Amino acid sequence: MPDATPSSLYRPSLSLLTDLYQLTMAYGYWRKGMQDREAVFHLYFRKPPFAGGYAVCAGLAYAVDWLENLRFTDEDLTYLRSLHGQKGGRLFEEGFLDYLRDLRFSCDVDAIPEGTVVFANEPLIRVRGPLLQAQLVETALLTLVNFQTLIATKAARIREAVGPDDQILEFGLRRAQGFDGGLSATRAAYLGGADGTSNVLAGQQFGIPVRGTHAHSWVMAFEGEEEAFEAYADAFPDDSVFLVDTYDTLEGVRNAIKVARHLRASGHELGGIRLDSGDLTYLSREARRLLDDAGFPAVRIVASNDLEEQLVTALKLEGARIDTWGIGTKLVTAYDQPALGGVYKLAALQRADGSGWDYTVKISEQLAKTSIPGVLQVRRFFNEEGKPVADMLYNTAEPLPEQLTIVDPLDPTRRRPVKSAQYRELLEPVFRQGQRVLDLPTLEESRQKARQEVTSLDPGTRRFLNPHTYPVGLEKSLHDFRTQLILDKRPQRPA
Repeated sequence: MPDATPSSLYRPSLSLLTDLYQLTMAYGYWRKGMQDREAVFHLYFRKPPFAGGYAVCAGLAYAVDWLENLRFTDEDLTYLRSLHGQKGGRLFEEGFLDYLRDLRFSCDVDAIPEGTVVFANEPLIRVRGPLLQAQLVETALLTLVNFQTLIATKAARIREAVGPDDQILEFGLRRAQGFDGGLSATRAAYLGGADGTSNVLAGQQFGIPVRGTHAHSWVMAFEGEEEAFEAYADAFPDDSVFLVDTYDTLEGVRNAIKVARHLRASGHELGGIRLDSGDLTYLSREARRLLDDAGFPAVRIVASNDLEEQLVTALKLEGARIDTWGIGTKLVTAYDQPALGGVYKLAALQRADGSGWDYTVKISEQLAKTSIPGVLQVRRFFNEEGKPVADMLYNTAEPLPEQLTIVDPLDPTRRRPVKSAQYRELLEPVFRQGQRVLDLPTLEESRQKARQEVTSLDPGTRRFLNPHTYPVGLEKSLHDFRTQLILDKRPQRPA
């Protein structure tokens, strides 16, 4: 079989975007007649990325699109028919493949909207429906939500470091994990706080503003730097940003000023200069001085060169005169934490006789890895100023007491009575019996929501170093039930 090409890889059917064990478990459920038992799964992460205090939820639009198009085509089934076990027999019998051919997604899905600030253990997505289907969608949901949530959070942190007035341009496509990683990263970076991108396909697909300068090779293709700038200005008289560090940075700024004077004489203005190496604090300050002294205070100074939130913060504190930040590798690859670590766990399963729920729990030697049973919802409480003060996870299948108390899932001695009357339920209906019931917001709307949500957090929760832990707890009766369920399920070994 020839290697797949980019043009052939993304076919109308992406139903095989899954791990093999999802299909083998589905086959096992089908063989045991369990495929239609109602089940509840939750997708969540166990700790915020980058040692931070929060995450920004992203990727739901991709997940919705995948679920709406979940079909097993003849080509998919032909491939599954070709799979064999260790002893040569077919992995899946024909009756199961017929079942997959007729399968249509029929689950209920509730999800936290993109751009919402979220915390550890909170379900970002809840899937409720036939066990086989709810299991089958695990891998795709995780890959679509984990990565974009990670990148959106990174972008939000960079926005925090840059501040509200400077521009952030995402420049990372050439270092991204493949072209799909590049597209997904650009979308999530824009949602999280970037203002534009160099990624032209992302601009076309998502309506993100595209921005760019030129490479060092442009300057090197001419006899001299000034000639190169003149040629670029001739091509883009109103859109020129010159890369000034090919040979000598400050001499490059002086050459840019010469060309800027020619542009002004013909009724145009230089847009900016870009620094891509060296001491960015010193060079940006000197460049600003040269530009201002020459009468060009509006020319923007763009900086790139492996920037991320910690370095941006340091440059700002040092007094760097940078007003546009080109962030590439360390944004689109989430350089300091390459995976979110989200998980997808079974939390409830209908009894075989249909009489009610059997709640399930995954027990671990580490309390942080022990799952939370129930049909969960997340309730966010707000103070009089509309600022979030605490989140509560509770089981919607059980009645809530009048007096609410939340219990820290990692430290049951930490308990907090909830007195706020203002709250919002975070999980919203997206699918009902496989039909989408939610009109998804635009990417721009999700981007605005993300900024509002992050800025509404206490500054202590937003800080990079040792952030304050935002209160997220289990409603007390859920905590008590979970504790008892763990005791019931844990094997009792003699001392």
